[in-house]
Amino acid sequence: MNKFILISLSIIMFFFKNPAMSNYEKTFFDFKIEGITGEVIDLKDYENKVILLVNTASYCGFTKQYSDLQKLWNQYKTKGLIVLGIPSNSFNQEKNDNDEVKNFCEVNFNINFPLSNITEVKGDNAHEIFKWAKKNHGNSAIPKWNFHKILINKSGKVEETYSSFTKPSSKKIIDKIEKLLN
Repeated sequence: MNKFILISLSIIMFFFKNPAMSNYEKTFFDFKIEGITGEVIDLKDYENKVILLVNTASYCGFTKQYSDLQKLWNQYKTKGLIVLGIPSNSFNQEKNDNDEVKNFCEVNFNINFPLSNITEVKGDNAHEIFKWAKKNHGNSAIPKWNFHKILINKSGKVEETYSSFTKPSSKKIIDKIEKLLN
């Protein structure tokens, strides 16, 4: 009977894992990702900044969120916010070429915040940043669709995640960013 209780409690604890209990062997700043033009983006360069990590796609119904992301970047970059776009074809809605994505973003949305190369964001082939976020924050960190947002605090830990439906200009995202920046 005691063995059954112990196993049951272990299973329950697994499913209700509290992100605050994560031990964070690594932080966000321990990673690198390839930029859209082939350069290495060393996330260590973003230490002591707040990062809004967003998986993006050119052919998605949420693509117009690029405008809000650019506005956030323009408004808060001098205060310590980094908007980092991760173009992804994980949901089959992204162009096949980094140059096409870069051109699309610049021409249609005047994007000048950092973008990575086209990167997988879910499953076994996901970039290690997304595997790290899942490990430390749980399933809410896994993108369910394009324009899923992961907010990273100045310590390099996942602070909050937001679904694709939550606009970057939403009060809850802006309030959280402003709180983290202060």
